[in-house]
Amino acid sequence: MPSSAESTEGLVREYLPLVKRIAYHLMTRLPASVEVDDLIQAGLIGLLDAVERYDDSQGANFETYATQRIRGAMLDELREADWASRNVRKAARQIENAIHTLEQRLKRPPTEQEIADELKLDIHAYFSLLNDARGAQLLYYEDLHEEGGDDFLERFADDISLGPFDIITSRAFKRALAQAVAQLPDREKQLMGMYYEQEMNFKEIGAVLGVSESRVCQLHSQAITRLRSRLRDWGGEDD
Repeated sequence: MPSSAESTEGLVREYLPLVKRIAYHLMTRLPASVEVDDLIQAGLIGLLDAVERYDDSQGANFETYATQRIRGAMLDELREADWASRNVRKAARQIENAIHTLEQRLKRPPTEQEIADELKLDIHAYFSLLNDARGAQLLYYEDLHEEGGDDFLERFADDISLGPFDIITSRAFKRALAQAVAQLPDREKQLMGMYYEQEMNFKEIGAVLGVSESRVCQLHSQAITRLRSRLRDWGGEDD
């Protein structure tokens, strides 16, 4: 660790590249709505905390200790920001788990009624759950590190040397995602094409499909959870 005579300002300058490196590493697993500057600011707080608390008698070198503190501060910032509400995540997880179970059993995409039955809900209650899942993402903050140490992105890595950005931009991942989209029910596949490729909004998509804007939102939430279910079992193919 730098000597105690060095100023805090000097320490910040020295370890700022480490803070930025950790922030940009996390950003590759987060949606565009997360600002990297917010993560860097949180990381600087973590760095200052590390400077104050570091005890070289514990055996770890300063950079190792600081890395833990910086990353922890950034994750705390994400938790507090809570960019996807707990209700959204909970609803999406319920639907995803039901879809995954049914796809394993039926060997095909389940219908909405089948998903509702698996969840022990009537169809209207299931639609309400889809509304709760509004804003569901293909990747969540929790995917950084799942319970039991299972990382969602690590399921896609066929080479441990690959970083998360390499994984999600690899031909293998893109191919797996394209295959998952191709296996969506026709209406959901059409919806995803209009929304992500043609950049149409939900109201415009509803006019094309002949359904309400809220129904388009439900179908979008359902499509996202189907994709997560499909990608769950993808282990990483060779490019």
